[in-house]
Amino acid sequence: MKEQILDRFLRYVKVDTQSEFGVDKIPSTDKQFILANQIVEELKAIGLSEVEIDEHCYIMATLPANTDKKIPTVGFVAHIDTSPDFTATGCAPIVWENYEGGDLVLNEEENIVLRTEEFPEMVQFKGQTMITTNGMTLLGADDKAGVTEIVSAMEYLINHPEIKHGKIRICFTPDEEVGRGADLFDVEKFGAEWAYTMDGSLPGEIEYENFNAAYAAIDIQGKIVHPGSAKDKMINSMYIAADIIQTLKTEEVPEKTEGYEGFYHLLSVKGDVDKTELRYIIRDHDKEKFEAKKATVQNLVEQLNHTHNDCISLTLTDQYYNMAEKVRPVMHIVELAREAISNLGMTPITRPIRGGTDGSRLSFMGLPCPNIFAGGLNFHSRYEYVALESIVSATETIVEIAKLMESREW
Repeated sequence: MKEQILDRFLRYVKVDTQSEFGVDKIPSTDKQFILANQIVEELKAIGLSEVEIDEHCYIMATLPANTDKKIPTVGFVAHIDTSPDFTATGCAPIVWENYEGGDLVLNEEENIVLRTEEFPEMVQFKGQTMITTNGMTLLGADDKAGVTEIVSAMEYLINHPEIKHGKIRICFTPDEEVGRGADLFDVEKFGAEWAYTMDGSLPGEIEYENFNAAYAAIDIQGKIVHPGSAKDKMINSMYIAADIIQTLKTEEVPEKTEGYEGFYHLLSVKGDVDKTELRYIIRDHDKEKFEAKKATVQNLVEQLNHTHNDCISLTLTDQYYNMAEKVRPVMHIVELAREAISNLGMTPITRPIRGGTDGSRLSFMGLPCPNIFAGGLNFHSRYEYVALESIVSATETIVEIAKLMESREW
């Protein structure tokens, strides 16, 4: 199984599925269909039922129950797109067998090195098979590791009919990385009582708390005139943008926060004298603090508009909310995953997600959906990596959940 999983993962990450912010369609990029269509054919080949893909690139399929015992239908979900934060074009993964526990030179020519001093989590994978980038793209383990794990677990269960299980539904979504992966997810059609996203990091993770999240688009309209005659006429939009950036550059930024601490994160700046665009994401686990952060941005724009004749527009869009509100009433689904993880010799790790998953949205759509580890680290960067053994462990966790569900009375 290990070699099959490695081959599958490497095939998936070599297909560019990068999504794009600000596109008013799903999927935001047509290239997501390239991998999606390949996965559809693969699911049919391994013997899944009800395999389908819709016009918006959502893939659903069924592993039918092989027992007459009454068992709830469980789902597993992962996303096929990769982050717009860093290029995914031309991904050329490097496989490091029997990793020795030290630094890894990803690209000697560009002097790009994955250093244990900067990423100390690496050393725990000593002796394992590490998969990294070549330093020029992200890897896409977020979330092609999750896709690999779900497909591989379904294939394993089909090839081992002696393992009794209930009905399992799977779905692969587009556009999760731009906050729209659950927009067109048909929960009723999916038909599961609950699900798990395979989209976490370290082996053993099972998470049910995540950020509340919003996206802020700030557009500043300046006034450009010839600098030789600009006195009392020119409005330089970049100076106003600088005021906003400086005001929001507090201790509440990603590089200075951890755990349950929220932040303002400046994603991009694009501008000139005439017009400048700022794009922010706003995050907090606590709903009141989240609302307060949004109000801070709104008040700042209002104050500056008073000074600068209403030249700033703000579009503030909620993206997702903390799934804990919906999962806590059904904590047995978290305990089930914890038991599966423990049975496989791992220590269950529960911590707040400093981000979001499709599961956070799905939980509010009526499908409680905690998050299980997928194995990758340093997501959205040239330093992204995953240990093959972590992908295998996540695959085994899915199989173990199916076994545990069959062993219980419901």
